[in-house]
Amino acid sequence: MDAQGRGRADDIDPADQWVLNPTTGEYELRLTPSAPQSPVPGPRRAASRAGAASRAGGTAVNGSGGAVRNRTAAPGRETRTAPGREVPPQRRRRGAPEEPPPGRRGRRPVKQKSKAKKALLWTGGVMAFVVVAAAGGAYLYLQHLNDNITSVSDDGASTGGFQKDKAINILLIGTDKRTGAGNDGYGDAGSAGHADTTILLHVSKDRSNATALSIPRDLIVDIPDCRTTQEDGSTKVIPGESGVRFNTSLGQEGRTPSCTMRTVTELTGIKPDNFMVADFNAVKTLTSAVGGVEVCLAKDIDDPDSHLKLSKGKHVVEGEQALAYVRTRHSVGFGGDLSRIGLQQQFLSALMRKLKSNDTLTSPTKMIKLAEAGTEALTVDANLDSITKLKDLGLELGKLNTENLTFTTVPVIDNPAEKVKSTVVLNETTAPQVFDMIRNDVSFTEVKEQKKKEAAAVAARLKGAKADASEVRVRILNGGAEAGSASATLLWLQNEEGVTKSENAGNAPKSLAKTTLEYAPDQADQARRLAAIMGLSGSAMKPGKSVTNAQGLPTMTLTLGKDFKGAGVPLTSTAGKTPEGVQKSTADKVECAK
Repeated sequence: MDAQGRGRADDIDPADQWVLNPTTGEYELRLTPSAPQSPVPGPRRAASRAGAASRAGGTAVNGSGGAVRNRTAAPGRETRTAPGREVPPQRRRRGAPEEPPPGRRGRRPVKQKSKAKKALLWTGGVMAFVVVAAAGGAYLYLQHLNDNITSVSDDGASTGGFQKDKAINILLIGTDKRTGAGNDGYGDAGSAGHADTTILLHVSKDRSNATALSIPRDLIVDIPDCRTTQEDGSTKVIPGESGVRFNTSLGQEGRTPSCTMRTVTELTGIKPDNFMVADFNAVKTLTSAVGGVEVCLAKDIDDPDSHLKLSKGKHVVEGEQALAYVRTRHSVGFGGDLSRIGLQQQFLSALMRKLKSNDTLTSPTKMIKLAEAGTEALTVDANLDSITKLKDLGLELGKLNTENLTFTTVPVIDNPAEKVKSTVVLNETTAPQVFDMIRNDVSFTEVKEQKKKEAAAVAARLKGAKADASEVRVRILNGGAEAGSASATLLWLQNEEGVTKSENAGNAPKSLAKTTLEYAPDQADQARRLAAIMGLSGSAMKPGKSVTNAQGLPTMTLTLGKDFKGAGVPLTSTAGKTPEGVQKSTADKVECAK
């Protein structure tokens, strides 16, 4: 309804009644200078154009898309107003000095709170990783983005979806499927879409740190039987295979992303909450949406296979060139897949720094481009099939500081069964430690706040005199460790460590995630000795009360939790203690590909 229909003055342009509310950032219809400003439903962009046109003295666009011409009262015509209402000031004449709107003189725009913390700052696979950033910020845009998202069943292979009060594990898969304009020229044009680049993204329960674990595509694994949902809605069990490349867990024999999810669980013991998949187009569209990503090369690269040709130094890549960058491998490192993984991790780190440094996540225009590109490039499990769900995930992951995001790779060695080395197998010495750290939510990065807390606990509880092992009295309870752990620990303490005044007290009343040692104040010296023997951290030591043992003497209580690894295996798992030989990098560091 226009001004005349509301009983307003004939010569007031409706465009003049739209004003910018600095608190909400929205244009609103204002009926009187003193009336409170209330939101008016309608697309923001349409209102924005109307407001812009009214300020410029040109043609405004009304909510339905029609043009609204400027009108002025005829000479000598008396202006009518509705009883009891004041007419807003008319538009200024051409060339007249601009005055602030009534009721807004001297007001400064209210500074908006940054939305950067409310959106996800990183991406997955090489392709799926940034999709989360786009989708996490997509709530800024229109609901039609839901229609862009493709979802498929997880076939029961996940935990059922991430939860806000628990650690988060997202499986991010970049496929080598060649669909899309210009992609059939890359490698195998008939590829079914294998798991070419895979990252298991673990975010800690307290959101203080995260680990992005790359899984080599040529790693030899066992793929379990996989129940899959077919396009017609029927289900089919695809038989598993032993001793095959990891990348065949997707695409081969009709396997779906849920098969890759089951393979990762079989390999690591970690059950992912959700998965995200993207193909070649994602790299091209997403890097273009952010205006390119700056990369650094330690040498010239001319790779005819990936079509990448760049000189030594820094470059901004996007689109086809960005895809060529993340695909190149023959010209970096040792020329294999492991070298390419390192380059891809550097690329993702650079991408995150770009998103953070240029305020992409606080710019509606840039976020709209990212949201469109990201949701169109994304295939997710059915538990993440809407913008609302992706937004919730984005808000959780957006709490993370990128300096506490560690990139690392599953520890592997060359396959000893091959004369010509083309595949790799697990490094049985260090790989289990890496998987264990992720399962137990242990950071690969020294988070400052966590380090301070742990240091304070260690200083207060571990420092001081230690009693002789023969003077340590302790009863042992099994509070979640494997069956037989209490008796095995008792034998080890008595026979190998000299803790002869120890006894097995059976099962604890309840299970504990972490092993604890409770002691009375006058037993602190005994507690420090046992902590040194067991490899307990200061946080595992719980000052409290003693109990009476079978001889009627005060004794400490050692409860073996789910983290207990076996008699004689140290329990200390301080943040940052990555197994020796495991390569890692953090997202805040600039590194040049070698």
